[in-house]
Amino acid sequence: MTTRLRATTLAAAALCAGLAAPAFADPVEAELVINDDITIKTVAPAAEHLKGHLDTVYSGWLFREDETRAMTMDDFDNPNMVFAEQALEVWATPEGTQNKSCADCHGAIEEGMKGVRAAMPKINAAGDLWSLENYVNDCRTNRMGAEAWKWNSQDMKNMTVAISVQSRGMPVAVEIDGPAQSHWEKGREMYYTRYGQLELSCANCHEDNYGNFIRADHLSQGQTAGFPVYRLKDAGIVSIHQRFVGCIRDTRAETFAAGSQEFIDLELYVASRGMGLDIEGAGVRP
Repeated sequence: MTTRLRATTLAAAALCAGLAAPAFADPVEAELVINDDITIKTVAPAAEHLKGHLDTVYSGWLFREDETRAMTMDDFDNPNMVFAEQALEVWATPEGTQNKSCADCHGAIEEGMKGVRAAMPKINAAGDLWSLENYVNDCRTNRMGAEAWKWNSQDMKNMTVAISVQSRGMPVAVEIDGPAQSHWEKGREMYYTRYGQLELSCANCHEDNYGNFIRADHLSQGQTAGFPVYRLKDAGIVSIHQRFVGCIRDTRAETFAAGSQEFIDLELYVASRGMGLDIEGAGVRP
């Protein structure tokens, strides 16, 4: 083994083992019920396509501290809800050259967007794989004649949170066969590809080491059913692709861009790893 490879291997081992913190902690045994009304499935048998990789899938909610978990359980304490309310105002406001609002086409968000987040990303009418953000911008540019929002803009995050809330308690329902299969396979390949100076893949942390600690961070399985999430560390909403960017940068690699085809493919594969879990609709993470 060369000196460089030995150093890289040791660095990666230290990162995954979390030597500065307890080595392992099981996900908690707790029930997620939002507003004393909506029960969210946070534990489920792994889907057949994960055979040999995982037996059981766990929501990231189960790896958080008591105080953080409690925020997701009550909308009065969940900081996402402030931004969702801002999005509801935008939903009803006409914009663009067509002077249309989201409500003009989709009606009340509770009806028009029910189940939408649970199926994302999905193949569009042209045969392309799109994330929720793509669909939002397609409506804005082609139906409203309004400007597209940037992928991680506050307006986009607000709207995707508000839409996600409408799928609370609904099972993850992404399609991974047919026209989506090639995208799913590319996402799977990316999930197991090692990146950066630390030569780490998504699987090294979220499959091989979930339950372990990196310093004070309790590693989860990296499930996306709670996204977009309010991240306390960032004091704001974090999108799925924003988290992907952060993870790849943590390997000390040059990352793909949020909204890139690579990340949309990866999003589909990661979402499929959570099949059996329910959409949390705006989770809270540390």
